[in-house]
Amino acid sequence: MLDRFRAHLQSSGLIPSGSRVLVGYSGGADSTCLLHLLSSLGVDVIAAHLHHGQREEAEKEMALCQAFAEEIGVPFVSGRADVPLMARDLRVGLEEAGRHARYAFLSQAGYRLECELIATAHTRSDQVETVILNIARGSGLSGLAGIPEQRDNVVRPLLPFTRAETRKYCDDHGFWTHDDPSNSDLNFSRARVRHRILPELAAINPSADLAIVRLGETASQEDRFLNGMAAAALEQSELPINGDLKFLTESVEASFDRAKLTHLPPVLLKRAVRLAIEALGANLDYDQTQSVVDGLAGQTKGSITAVGGKVVLEWNSSSISTRLIQPTVPFRYSLTVPGETISDEFGWQFTAYEAANDATPARRAALEVHLDPQKVRGSLYFRTAKSGDTMQPLGFEGRRKLTDILSDAKLTAAAKSRLPIVCDLTGPVWAPGVCLDERVRKNETTPNVLVLRFERVKE
Repeated sequence: MLDRFRAHLQSSGLIPSGSRVLVGYSGGADSTCLLHLLSSLGVDVIAAHLHHGQREEAEKEMALCQAFAEEIGVPFVSGRADVPLMARDLRVGLEEAGRHARYAFLSQAGYRLECELIATAHTRSDQVETVILNIARGSGLSGLAGIPEQRDNVVRPLLPFTRAETRKYCDDHGFWTHDDPSNSDLNFSRARVRHRILPELAAINPSADLAIVRLGETASQEDRFLNGMAAAALEQSELPINGDLKFLTESVEASFDRAKLTHLPPVLLKRAVRLAIEALGANLDYDQTQSVVDGLAGQTKGSITAVGGKVVLEWNSSSISTRLIQPTVPFRYSLTVPGETISDEFGWQFTAYEAANDATPARRAALEVHLDPQKVRGSLYFRTAKSGDTMQPLGFEGRRKLTDILSDAKLTAAAKSRLPIVCDLTGPVWAPGVCLDERVRKNETTPNVLVLRFERVKE
């Protein structure tokens, strides 16, 4: 098995040379096999064990896991979680709560120990069970694809191998392993699939597990292809919003041409809608997706809130839009003059410096302005726009409400709430990309100007 495993790692490139890998190690045959295989190949591995807080014997098992890791010269790290409490708090089953706890622990430990990758010991047998469970839940192609070999920094090197192979590997080497009692508890869905459904499928077709794996591979390929087509359709139908200030809200909203999207075949329209929502970190379930499609077919206006309540999808006669519902918290910070002021949260930066005055005309709506520093009252700072703010736009007589100026600029609500307004002791002097105040205008006699530039954070 070691030779096949080595060949798989070389052909797949799952674990690049020099990577530090955190291995989820429960003490079961699968994770024991994975830990030993990686260690035998000289991979820099750390064993990570989570105590689930469910069984009295778990304390002893954790000690035995640590002893095994130390025996083969692998560093060991452990954590604890109260999975039953998590299940109650999250209102999910023990299986789902346990999964949440494991991945949260592995993610935190991996970050703390500077591991590039996290490896879990899912096998081909787990893949087959997952596909069957997803079929029972009414999954689409993504569910039929089963467990991905890699997602972000999580890799699953044992997917080509069966549970029987990992157990034989451990038995041949005389390793201590333990079986989680839940694996044979028919109160758990996966155990029912393992002990009841798979034997019946094997009676119909002795190679049923391989057939299901092929189904998953085919579904995965077709799912990626259709997602690529849907993503291309979104890109081609995206509408520009917020003009030069589009970088303000790219991570929180998007808008698309309704006519272009609704001309797609239903299978691509559904995917496009789901991808647009997923880009903001949320999901639509089957019924919600169908409701959107039905609404787009008949309603001029409508909206639906994604699972979790943090993202909304809205449509009108001309566009389909997605946006985060969570409001921006008001802010106020000093502006560094001269120098750079960077917002990692919003992804923008200010640059401020003095320069000799030149013939560059003063501009009202720009991302770079030249103002007279002698006309600035006190130190500059930036903050969220307020309802009582007024400005005298460059070249205009009289003052106007800033809220009206921002609306005339056709900024979305999200852009208005995220746009930093540069102020001095008297009030607003510059709304980047929208309005420079007449009060700080430079003229021919101004010797030096203060240059303010607002832009996306430089990579």
